[in-house]
Amino acid sequence: MNIHDVNEQVKAARKPRRVGRGTGSGRGKTSQRGHKGFGSRSGSSMNPVFEGGQMPLVRRVPKRGFNNKTFADVVVAVNLFDLERCFDKGDKITPETLKAKGLVKKGFDKIKVLSNGELKKSLDVSAHAFSAEAQKKIEAAGGKATVLPGKKPVVKNKMGSRKKRLLEGR
Repeated sequence: MNIHDVNEQVKAARKPRRVGRGTGSGRGKTSQRGHKGFGSRSGSSMNPVFEGGQMPLVRRVPKRGFNNKTFADVVVAVNLFDLERCFDKGDKITPETLKAKGLVKKGFDKIKVLSNGELKKSLDVSAHAFSAEAQKKIEAAGGKATVLPGKKPVVKNKMGSRKKRLLEGR
């Protein structure tokens, strides 16, 4: 257990603030909402970015740079000890069988087999990538490691540049 885990448990154990239980509670009468106004009404909530009609800071500040998160492949790691635990000798392991056993969840682009653990069974493993050590261990156990093709890369500018076409005489 780490220190940040303890902090989360303390927050989870904390009782919620009970408001509107009389003036003696210190949180009665207006129940921490103040007097009148939009914030005191039921159903009042505001977009945290809203600044009263003024152009918000998040829109005033220029956006720069590039984030590859939307384009990067989602790679799921599977360890050898998981394969040893969940499959029998001679089984064929594919992404579908890994999903069926619950070793990988939905929403991935590639599966990579890592070398954590020992493999004593001969297995026919098909995945998109293998670590060098994992491939050695699978083959040493008498199995086979087959690399599956990934997604096709995005082809930019199928027509080619105008300059290139002019030089080729098209």
